[in-house]
Amino acid sequence: MELKEVVKEKYGQAALRVNSGGSSCCGAGAALEGSCDPITSNLYDAAQTGALPEEAVLASLGCGNPTALAELKAGESVLDLGSGGGIDVLLSARRVGPTGKAYGLDMTDEMLAVARENQRKAGVENVEFLKGEIEHIPLPDNSVDVVISNCVINLSGDKDQVLREAFRVLKPGGRFAVSDVVTRGDVPGEVRQNMLLWVGCIAGALQDWEYVAKLAKAGFDGIDIEPTRIYSIEDERTFLSGQGIDVDAMAAAVQGKFMSAFIRAMKPAKCCAPGCCE
Repeated sequence: MELKEVVKEKYGQAALRVNSGGSSCCGAGAALEGSCDPITSNLYDAAQTGALPEEAVLASLGCGNPTALAELKAGESVLDLGSGGGIDVLLSARRVGPTGKAYGLDMTDEMLAVARENQRKAGVENVEFLKGEIEHIPLPDNSVDVVISNCVINLSGDKDQVLREAFRVLKPGGRFAVSDVVTRGDVPGEVRQNMLLWVGCIAGALQDWEYVAKLAKAGFDGIDIEPTRIYSIEDERTFLSGQGIDVDAMAAAVQGKFMSAFIRAMKPAKCCAPGCCE
């Protein structure tokens, strides 16, 4: 089965669990059956989640809180890549206000159904959920002010294409502001090759310098990576448990190498003042 189909299947299952009253985590397998893993825990405060449907919170599969760090402004248009149950779209919609717009893009029918029901329950009108792949965004060129994402780009098998598409749909001067898992230093091949770990937001993580290089290649500037949570060896034991891996041996090999980070970049403005256009 191709990676994209595995991701779609696992996240579809997560959505169905939420619909039946369960909760969901970033990972697959055991992590989704029990308590949330360290990647997904304690990302939103009560002031943010209190105004949202419980299902939007239960369906949160992210590794950060991009809406808190993206500095969204009233009237802006925002696109969330891999919007899942819609928590970041709904939070963004409130931040940009009735004159703004928040789009959520997801390829999983089950998650889109959860998200649209959460939108209905929240009574938020300036939201539109789109079906599609983050490698092929169904929006025109230069159409949004901000692209956000929450632990989804690392799941793609073609990250260069995702970043090119994000660059394309951003308006000149637009902002790329995503939460994602990144690594520092080499990670054992056994971890990267395990598809369940990839679906769990780990094996597909880029090294921090790779992320910077790919953003620059796509055309972005003003690139910055800010670690928001560096995972301990005990966290990594949680990641690796139940994956058929020698946890004791592997945890030591990846200690301190995985982190959640907030990644910022900008699409250069064509003109910043009269006469500056090339």
